[in-house]
Amino acid sequence: MSQRQFYLTTPIYYVNAAPHIGHAYTTMAAETIARFKRMEGYDVVLTTGTDEHGMKVERAARAQGKTPEEFVNLISDEFRTQWRKLNLQIDRFQRTTNPKHAQLVNQLFEACKSNGYIYKGTYTGLYAVVSEAFVNDAKPGDIDPETGKPYEELTEENYFFKLSAFTDRLLEYYDRHPEFIGPDIRRNEVMAFVKRGLVDLSITRTSIKWGIPVEADPKHVFYVWFDALTTYMSAIEGENRWPADLHLIGKEILTFHAVYWPAFLMAAGWPLPKRIFAHGWLLFENDKMSKSRGNIVRPTPIAEVMGVDALRYFLLREIVFGQDGSFSFDALVGRYNSDLANGLGNLASRTLTMIGQYRDGIIPTSAGDESIAGAAQQSITSALISYERFDFSRALEQIWTVIAVVDKFIVERAPWKLAKDSSPEAQAQLDETLYTAAEALRLVCILTGPVLPHSAQAIWEQLGFTNPLADMHINALAWGGLTTQKISKIAAVFPRLDAKPTIQKMQELEETEKARQASLMGAKSAEAASAGAGAQSIADAITIDDFSKIDLRVGEIKLAEAVKGADKLLHLKIDIGEPEPRTIVAGIALAYKPEQLIGRKVVIVANLAPRKLRGLTSQGMIVAASLEGGLPVLAGFHEDVPIGARLK
Repeated sequence: MSQRQFYLTTPIYYVNAAPHIGHAYTTMAAETIARFKRMEGYDVVLTTGTDEHGMKVERAARAQGKTPEEFVNLISDEFRTQWRKLNLQIDRFQRTTNPKHAQLVNQLFEACKSNGYIYKGTYTGLYAVVSEAFVNDAKPGDIDPETGKPYEELTEENYFFKLSAFTDRLLEYYDRHPEFIGPDIRRNEVMAFVKRGLVDLSITRTSIKWGIPVEADPKHVFYVWFDALTTYMSAIEGENRWPADLHLIGKEILTFHAVYWPAFLMAAGWPLPKRIFAHGWLLFENDKMSKSRGNIVRPTPIAEVMGVDALRYFLLREIVFGQDGSFSFDALVGRYNSDLANGLGNLASRTLTMIGQYRDGIIPTSAGDESIAGAAQQSITSALISYERFDFSRALEQIWTVIAVVDKFIVERAPWKLAKDSSPEAQAQLDETLYTAAEALRLVCILTGPVLPHSAQAIWEQLGFTNPLADMHINALAWGGLTTQKISKIAAVFPRLDAKPTIQKMQELEETEKARQASLMGAKSAEAASAGAGAQSIADAITIDDFSKIDLRVGEIKLAEAVKGADKLLHLKIDIGEPEPRTIVAGIALAYKPEQLIGRKVVIVANLAPRKLRGLTSQGMIVAASLEGGLPVLAGFHEDVPIGARLK
């Protein structure tokens, strides 16, 4: 009987940014799933890679005085280096510049075209460079909120994909396969998006050269998503592993994966992936991490100071997978000390130390305590179900109930007292106590292996096992699998950390790594990176009379809500001291959640001519800083400023 296969993927990461903790979060979660599926007996392949085409890459390379090939080679290698430093077990690393990938992209194109879903046309419109998309509701002169510059007018011949033909087919597929998109909140978002109706999609460009050429019409190169999404297939071409069992992604790219990708595959007559799961944003002290805010955290300084497993544990225990979650150094160290040092680490240390002291390092023979065995089996069942649901936090919570129960059991049994009692009854009870603690520790090692592969392996070896923990099957989770054996040398796996110096060291290393990555991405110096990263050239000089025509006012946001059908727009009501708050439509939805904005004081251009966006009349413009390739950052005040005050 052949071994069951399981194929999963991370996003194919875009090379416009060096790897950071957000990339690591997704990749660590995917690798945890891969380890768990191997424990279930699957032949698993995990694919990641780099998306290396598009106008942004072309421009970034030119700004560094490099060819696009030189630039993408540098950044792609940085991703591979980071994953090695984090000890992530990656099975396939695919680049969109791989010639074999280009062949498959063209095959997909020809399959869609031969089935009547691709046609040639021309398009003239305003183009957003950062998102590499035409902006349908923009007018000439409108400012791109992501760059701070006017949208670029672009006219070009394109090949179009008939996405409009798939509205009903996709909705029918979602209904027949409710497991296709997860979690449910994301599935509902996608269905609402599709129900509003889909429009045809440009899938090639003639205005740029850095991309995969259309073999039948080489002046065209493929648009980034038609190119990038196909990487999931090209990475395992010829291995008979498609369709993928799981695409694991961040929620910001859900539309591309849950709408465009299945439509492309339906059009070609190719199999669809079985499941797409979108996790939430990783926030830094409750603000979304972004290059423009300068609050991105890199994973390697944390790993260097606290160990890779400390970071893995925090991200998967602290955050309910699928929801947004917050990261802070204080919370990281706090969770480490409470759960790893005082919890698992303490149980391992005291259990092994007592076996060394009271039984000369030999795990005694016993059936173990029945009540602990029952509690352990109950927690094991719950943890396995949670792993299957990608509810890592709940799985770890269940595992830690075993640790708590055994800790209490040890205190109640007081083996240090039993050791002083030479009666057969006391010695039998001591054997049972030590075996119970050691057997529970064995089970905890197996259960935590997917999340804590390196630390659990260290404890596993101290228990006296010589076979790799990663080879263990879930069948080994039955109580009583531990036999009499000699433990090995005892060493602290999770020493307790002093928060202040630990955080200080991580922050120092973070600054060093930040400067190194800034240099890698082309920043002229660390000082330039911190003081003026992304600074754009100064516009032409204006007179004081010109400036005096601009009426900048202090306003307070009273209402903020998403604009239907527009991922980047928020509908704001801003009080600037007038009888009624103003309606302003702002392109800041990727940077701010509506609830974060209520009560915030901002700067608006009050005398800008009204214009209509998505059916709403915007009565002004909100002022924000915008860095090249980053998200907008709202202008604000350190001191209290009255509503309606004019800026001069």
